[in-house]
Amino acid sequence: MSETTRILDDMNTRTREVFRRVVEGYLASGDPVGSRTLSRNLSERISAATIRNVMQDLEFLGLLDSPHVSAGRIPTQLGLRMFVDGLLEVGAVPLQDREKIEASVAPGPGDVPALLDQIGSVLSGITRGASVVLAPKYDAPIRHIEFVSLAADRALVVLVFADGRVENRFFVPPPGQTPSSMREAANFLNAVAEGKSLGELRSVVGREIVARRREIDSLARELVESGLASWENPGDRAERLIVRGTSNLLGGDTDSSSIDRIRTLFDDLERKRDIADFLDLAEEGEGVRIFIGSENKLFSLSGSSLVVSPYMNADGKILGAVGVIGPTRLNYGRIVPVVDYTAQLVGRTLSDWGRG
Repeated sequence: MSETTRILDDMNTRTREVFRRVVEGYLASGDPVGSRTLSRNLSERISAATIRNVMQDLEFLGLLDSPHVSAGRIPTQLGLRMFVDGLLEVGAVPLQDREKIEASVAPGPGDVPALLDQIGSVLSGITRGASVVLAPKYDAPIRHIEFVSLAADRALVVLVFADGRVENRFFVPPPGQTPSSMREAANFLNAVAEGKSLGELRSVVGREIVARRREIDSLARELVESGLASWENPGDRAERLIVRGTSNLLGGDTDSSSIDRIRTLFDDLERKRDIADFLDLAEEGEGVRIFIGSENKLFSLSGSSLVVSPYMNADGKILGAVGVIGPTRLNYGRIVPVVDYTAQLVGRTLSDWGRG
């Protein structure tokens, strides 16, 4: 049992309702919630003095905080985590939002970049946060491979996938390559590549080179190894990340602390590789995950939250993730189902395209 679950289980009904009302009030307005406000809204009639005592107890537990001496209370990061884990009521996705999300799959079948760009834009518009989309690693079986020499220090590998998609990747070939060695390298790869994805091919080509060393000369072997290394494309993971709607993060925040937090967040969003690493955490399990404040140290989203969900193909394989970044004062009850619905729609759409 987690610490937040234990604390929540130990609360009586009154304490739990006071805590829930404080968090819900803060998430709705962004302002501290006072005892007089609560006394008018609680299900049972309780004096403001009694409510203040309950709030003091919650503050002692580390669940609430007092931003000012005479002000009401706001939830701490621990309090938000306990609320999200134990008290959050998730609603259905409104029809209008569903229609907007579904309309974002309008790009023609197979146009994955356009689809994900549209999804990101619509998601940021609906949630009024910054959307992040981790695009799938393209892993379809290969039909044909060809090397093309462009200059002494520049070459192109052309990949034709089984579904008809063609991808061109540039790389620096080993010195001394000839048209003959390039053809030999391509013939070697085509002989072992059929029906294999790039990931699968990388895992077998090394063994094949050793087993068939006499069938491929040293120049062609170097070209194969060089070409394969370029396919790993170290910058690819950052490029697979689509961020939309960062201007939404400015919202109505005008105080200096909020501006500083947003500036830090913008700096983090510029370091897309770090966020791609972070979003990969969503690929470790199913369903929506919520990261609040500084719960994860991979990038410094202090004062911000991430709601993220993986999307999968028809076989249940995780392809990527979609999410929303915003202040910790997110409307979690609305955003969680929107992110979940979007992830499921993206997964179904990509699966349908794969069968088409």
